[in-house]
Amino acid sequence: MHDFHRIRRLPPYVFESVNRVKAAARNQGADIIDLGMGNPDLPTPAHIMEKLKETIGRPRTDRYSASRGIPGLRRAQAAYYGRRFGVKLNPDTQVIATLGSKEGFANMAQAITAPGDLILVPNPSYPIHAFGFLMAEGLIRSVPSEPGPEFFHALEREVTNSHPKPIAVVICYPSNPTAQVADLEFYRDVVAFAKKHDLIVLSDLAYAEVYFDDNMPPPSILQVPGALDVAVEFTSMSKTFSMPGWRMGFAVGNERLISALTRVKSYLDYGAFTPIQVAAAAALNGPEDCIVEMRSIYKKRRDAMVESFSRAGWEIPAPKASMFAWAPVPERFKEVGSVKFAELLVEKAEVAVSPGIGFGDGGEGFVRLALVENEQRIRQAARNIRRFLDNADKHLHNVIPLQARG
Repeated sequence: MHDFHRIRRLPPYVFESVNRVKAAARNQGADIIDLGMGNPDLPTPAHIMEKLKETIGRPRTDRYSASRGIPGLRRAQAAYYGRRFGVKLNPDTQVIATLGSKEGFANMAQAITAPGDLILVPNPSYPIHAFGFLMAEGLIRSVPSEPGPEFFHALEREVTNSHPKPIAVVICYPSNPTAQVADLEFYRDVVAFAKKHDLIVLSDLAYAEVYFDDNMPPPSILQVPGALDVAVEFTSMSKTFSMPGWRMGFAVGNERLISALTRVKSYLDYGAFTPIQVAAAAALNGPEDCIVEMRSIYKKRRDAMVESFSRAGWEIPAPKASMFAWAPVPERFKEVGSVKFAELLVEKAEVAVSPGIGFGDGGEGFVRLALVENEQRIRQAARNIRRFLDNADKHLHNVIPLQARG
């Protein structure tokens, strides 16, 4: 039997081989320190949980909800953008609630993409940034993920030489997976380029509140005058409020694009459970001390990882933002690649990471480490890795001859 048409456009899931090794190790009783998936382990703040409990069971709250989000939630998101970024949004026309930013992004791709449309996507990047468009039968061209001159040189090359001409460009800062950050000057240049070449800009700002320099909070592209003419931005409550399983995110920005997403979603879902939306509004309108605490915890974990892994013999660049570190594969293991290195870490060090190639071929030679274990567990991971690196020659001897024969 042939694969279905859209399934054929999706390559094998790169992370699956590491997941299999991880599952096998756990079945054998191994205590895996899992730094792979960016799945926040912190508890949802108490006042948000209380609002959820208070709302459940109220009349009509268990009926179908609103696909684009209840009015109070959209107003809360607009108010957040006003406080945080100084951006004024119309909650009725420029804000839509999504079932997480990932779903919003994928459905925006469905809304704006015709077969054969060309999209410019950073490489490496979060997989949905590319595969959302591939599932919508679009075409992808890679541009650098670093927000510097080479990014714009690549945009210029693609606009000049590509047929058909690109319709959109994706940006993601703080970046998943690389943890790079962008400043407002970069966003000004992106908006100017997009206006000059009639491009849509899709900005993923899911990690806006996970930053470690209090003097440099990540900006929004919508702070740039005129950005609302070309841009939509996606945010999520998963990291900011430790609500990953609640599946609550937003798309905000250009009215025409928000309208297109609203229309697509109206055929696909009735929105999140109403009590979840009410609790999400309470989170956005509520005290911010929980966000400050979240930031502090991740910063301590980052510092523990950078310090302890360095002592173990693996230099980890300190991320300025996001809940990830983007680390080069140690030099001795470059030859085996990021997937095999990640498998070896599970098998020999009982530590799980995400292979960089899973985020695009530009990620080969790196792995992504998530700050989702406490400091004690991170330091234990470093001790395990030190023993692993001390025995690197033995591990490589068992791997490289097999690869050479294959």
